[in-house]
Amino acid sequence: MSIQFTVNGRTTTADVSAETPLLWVLRDVLNLHGTKYGCGIGQCGACTVHLNGQAVRSCMTPAASAANGRVTTIEGLSPDGKHPLQIAWREIDVPQCGYCQAGQIMSAAALLAKHPHPSDEDIDAGMNGNLCRCGTYPRIRQAIHKAALMQAKAPAAGAEKGGI
Repeated sequence: MSIQFTVNGRTTTADVSAETPLLWVLRDVLNLHGTKYGCGIGQCGACTVHLNGQAVRSCMTPAASAANGRVTTIEGLSPDGKHPLQIAWREIDVPQCGYCQAGQIMSAAALLAKHPHPSDEDIDAGMNGNLCRCGTYPRIRQAIHKAALMQAKAPAAGAEKGGI
């Protein structure tokens, strides 16, 4: 089956089975390796991408769900790494092993799109289900607060055209 969709602002077609997980289309067909395979059952959040502006677990999302839609991966969040979340992640020194961080950042971007000035409770709810083996949760929360402040000062800085 040919599935046409937009990935990181570029229209593409993938010839895959409709049930193929979006994660494998991104990684194996389109060679976008920033999105990670974690658990394969949608429980860890390492594979989080945006589908039509919503955070989804790409390991559990059938490729057909992306048909005629917009997918944003960590590579498309900001081509130059200057999205406020990416900057805050570096400045706060969030990652240890780093494996979960692409999914963490993508979930945080969806959270900030809905809650530009999140409380700790908003962050806890929005990031629930994104697991970090290294336990960097306090730094993740701090980086999200910092990115929110950065966005408030310059709303368009690092934002992808047309959305998150």
